[in-house]
Amino acid sequence: MASLKVPASVPPPYEDAEQLHKAFEGWGTNEGLIISILAHRNAAQRNLIRKVYAEAYGQDLLKDLDKELSSDFERAVLLWTLDPAERDAYLANEATKRFTSSNWVLMEIACTRSSHDLFKVRQAYHARYKKSLEEDVAYHTTGDFRKLLVPLVSAFRYEGEEVNTILAKSEAKILHEKISDKAYSDEEIIRILTTRSKAQLNATLNHYNNAFGNAINKNLKEEADNDFLKLLRATIKCLTYPEKYFEKLLRLSIKKLGTDERALTRVVTTRAEVDMERIKEEYHRRNSVTLERDIAGDTSGDYERMLLALIGHGDA
Repeated sequence: MASLKVPASVPPPYEDAEQLHKAFEGWGTNEGLIISILAHRNAAQRNLIRKVYAEAYGQDLLKDLDKELSSDFERAVLLWTLDPAERDAYLANEATKRFTSSNWVLMEIACTRSSHDLFKVRQAYHARYKKSLEEDVAYHTTGDFRKLLVPLVSAFRYEGEEVNTILAKSEAKILHEKISDKAYSDEEIIRILTTRSKAQLNATLNHYNNAFGNAINKNLKEEADNDFLKLLRATIKCLTYPEKYFEKLLRLSIKKLGTDERALTRVVTTRAEVDMERIKEEYHRRNSVTLERDIAGDTSGDYERMLLALIGHGDA
């Protein structure tokens, strides 16, 4: 259940487009008006506003927002206004060009979107960059990272709840054997993690835990400084407990020395319409303080108001 609060009586898109156009006029931009409209519209409504805006004013709303806004607030508004598949395609492309945490962003998109949504991301990527996502990921990664990430972004998993218990037991055994042998990038580990449905993977990992007395991620922690193992553990967490992955990402982005605004913005804009309620519950459970309070304590101004509106808190 999404936490985004859409007003009961949403004005027609032409009114929203007109108000946004007014927000850009005059000496100063009306940031409060932009937040009051865009932060309270769902993806379909935002797409309509963009379409109507282009028809009415012959301009791209995203370009006008880019021209009028700045810094972290601008990035939050632009990411949020994009269609979800476009947004993910943009983030994935950006990740292939950056050296910091780039593999994590690619893995995150591949593992926490539904098969259908990930397929739409690949289509959007193709349309926007005239290349395939798989092609770019393969070109910009090497070794074990490439072995894992290319099939992850290429996946089209079964989305149902049906589980094969015999298969779960046998694949739990395979995973345990490979991990015991420290063959962390073995093709069998990669195959299981990149092709099985999330329900099947959960069953396999439950069997792993029961049969071998340890959660798989505990066994993968033996080499704490191994970057590939860190990514492998994050992959498993994203596929099985995404709210725990996102809670940790938010916690680290807020609580470490200097806020990681890029990670904070990415999580809020990509999860607000998906599972933000679960993430907020997990955050409160883990930190004994609400996510709203930590964001308010660590950000300011229009950026703070935008984030709080997106996670379903605040009136602006």
